[in-house]
Amino acid sequence: MKLFIELNGRSFQIDTNRFHDLSIPLRHNGQLNAYYIDDPLFSPFQLGTFIGSVAEGGPVNCFDVRFNPHGNCTHTESVGHIAPERYSVNTALKEHFFLCQLLSVEPMLESNGDSVILPEQIIPKLENNVDAIAIRTLPNSVQKCSMRYSGTNPVYVDHRVTKELAQRGIRHLLVDLPSIDREEDQGKLLAHHAFWNYPDDPRLNATITEFIYADNSIPDGTYLLNLQVAPLELDASPSRPVLFPLI
Repeated sequence: MKLFIELNGRSFQIDTNRFHDLSIPLRHNGQLNAYYIDDPLFSPFQLGTFIGSVAEGGPVNCFDVRFNPHGNCTHTESVGHIAPERYSVNTALKEHFFLCQLLSVEPMLESNGDSVILPEQIIPKLENNVDAIAIRTLPNSVQKCSMRYSGTNPVYVDHRVTKELAQRGIRHLLVDLPSIDREEDQGKLLAHHAFWNYPDDPRLNATITEFIYADNSIPDGTYLLNLQVAPLELDASPSRPVLFPLI
């Protein structure tokens, strides 16, 4: 099916059969992990003689799932992630379709050993009239879908990048990292604060999506982003960002 769309002063069409799913699913094994968060737990519901597992003799599969979106899967966050107020990501997303620019970046190695994405690598490449930016770090390997990041000091984003993105009106930032901030930074979360402009004038309709995976076959460029989240009233929720090539 082809759809004709007008968005941000541009007219284009998309083929709904052609898309790139950037999400890493929640799995019961081989799961990526960060911040020492427990792996997800999938267990059949039990009550009396009932068990929610056909393999174990039950009439249906009915599994309890325990997980943490911040450490177990692709997830989208609202400003509620760093605020005492309960800002839900479910209410932060008033729309679900955006023009999104996909950028590939090779992080810079700092003198302290950190690998960081710097302003000069992102800001000069920004296109006009996009609502979202998706950053793919290089080298890019499918191993990102099952990495155990805890204690590895992964790549992060310099807070000057997110400050500039906020000033330019970019409402949605997507990264293939466990966080846009340093793994251990004494709780400062400078990049999160800068992107949401918190606490000075919080951008309540802005989101950050972490743990995406953009395959190498997807060219850099501008796409239509469909950002889908599970309707949980939490600061973060499992999400499914999908890119549609513009025709």
